[in-house]
Amino acid sequence: MQPSPIPDLTLVLGGARSGKSRHAEALIEALPAPWTYIATAQAHDSEMARRIAEHRARRPSGWRTIDAPLALPEAITGAPAGRPILVDCLTLWLTNLILAERDTEAAREALIGACERVRAPLVLVGNEVGLGIVPENVLARRFRDEAGRLHQALAARAASVVFMVAGLPMQVK
Repeated sequence: MQPSPIPDLTLVLGGARSGKSRHAEALIEALPAPWTYIATAQAHDSEMARRIAEHRARRPSGWRTIDAPLALPEAITGAPAGRPILVDCLTLWLTNLILAERDTEAAREALIGACERVRAPLVLVGNEVGLGIVPENVLARRFRDEAGRLHQALAARAASVVFMVAGLPMQVK
């Protein structure tokens, strides 16, 4: 049985440097400000710190950033009511969960519940990692499988799903 769609939920998927974040930001910025940006990245090295700084620098004023490397469902439900929300990105959140040895199935269900409860436009960004070869190690295979399950569960509930290729949005749903 297909779950009921969440009317204001959009899922934006794509590969690395496909334009996912820029497209998701444009979707949210088309709505009245202020906007909420929930960031899941953690700067464990200087290169990642630079990437995070670049993302922050390109966003105009009107964005409020909430850092939620692990507590994503709580950040979504705790965001200011009625304000458009962008989550970037699901796969970094999943990485954080796996490395922290958290229950990914319970976290996925909590995220779905948060998406169902929020009463604001919500855009989720994730990396599509299942288009390549089968990874050679257990951790990478687990990550790929968990990402696939997460994206499928959210896509089934999203009102809109966009797949980004070379900066071009392809409407999937």
